Parts: sequence; structure tokens; C-alpha cells
Amino acid sequence: MVDFPLLEKDEESGRWHAMHHPFTSPIPEHAHLLESDPGVVKANAYDLVINGTEIGGGSIRIHDRSMQEAMFRVLGFTDEEARYKFGFLLDAFEYGAPPHGGAAFGFDRWVSLFGHRTDIREFIAFPKNNAGRDVMIDAPSRIDDIQLKELGISVK
Repeated sequence: MVDFPLLEKDEESGRWHAMHHPFTSPIPEHAHLLESDPGVVKANAYDLVINGTEIGGGSIRIHDRSMQEAMFRVLGFTDEEARYKFGFLLDAFEYGAPPHGGAAFGFDRWVSLFGHRTDIREFIAFPKNNAGRDVMIDAPSRIDDIQLKELGISVK
């Protein structure tokens, strides 16, 4: 499946959110519309679906600093927030990154289908390390006040 919207608008907050993730590129013919008309932009993403169940998918990633910065702006990040959370990525683009993408076939999804289960949690092999951290995305990490309010959590 292709031609997914790149973004969706949260009517309550008025903010745009990435449908796949904030590193998915727009299809090339829509790149120029990202900041002027984000609602019409299609994602350069794809899913593999069998009998109504997504078993894999992926996207072509943003590989250009200015495009990634534009995406962060559309998503409502200030330059400072983008730098704090993703400075490593923005800096890496300065060295040049080729167009790249990937596809992940969810072995856990396949196994859950074979096991006639709807929840993949019991089939996920390595979701976190032994300390409960996801080292690939440095989670858990600091969250902002808007997220805390949305979740009804306060930090003391």
C-alpha cells in the first residue's frame, strides 16, 4: 500500500503530527508543499498487507538537513527543541547522507498471525534492554510540559 498522507492534523491542538514518523520524506513531487500546504503532502512510505493485516512497511527517510528542519517546524518544534532532541541527526546531515530507506517485516506480526493472536506483545523479542531503556531512541527521556499535561502526569 502506498500514497499515505505524510501528516495528520490534531483538530484539538491544531498541530500537525507525522503519520509514520518525523523522518519520513514526502514524495518528491510534494516536497515543495510541506510548509505551505502540509495536509496534501503524501508520504514516501509503503506497507505490506496480507489479508487485512500489516506485516511490514517502511519509508524513504529524509536525508537533507533543510527538509528535516522544515518537517520539525511543521510539527511545531522550535529550533531549540529540534536541536536538543535531534541535533545529532541534523549535524550528521552536514556530512552528507545519501537517499536511504528501509522496510521492516514484522516477524512478530507473522508469528502472532500463525499463533492466531491479535496482540504482538508476547512475540516481541527485544523491545528494551534489561534496564527498561530503548537505546536506539534514548527512551525514556525528558518530555515536555504539553505531553505531561496530556498524560495527566506531574513531575515533582
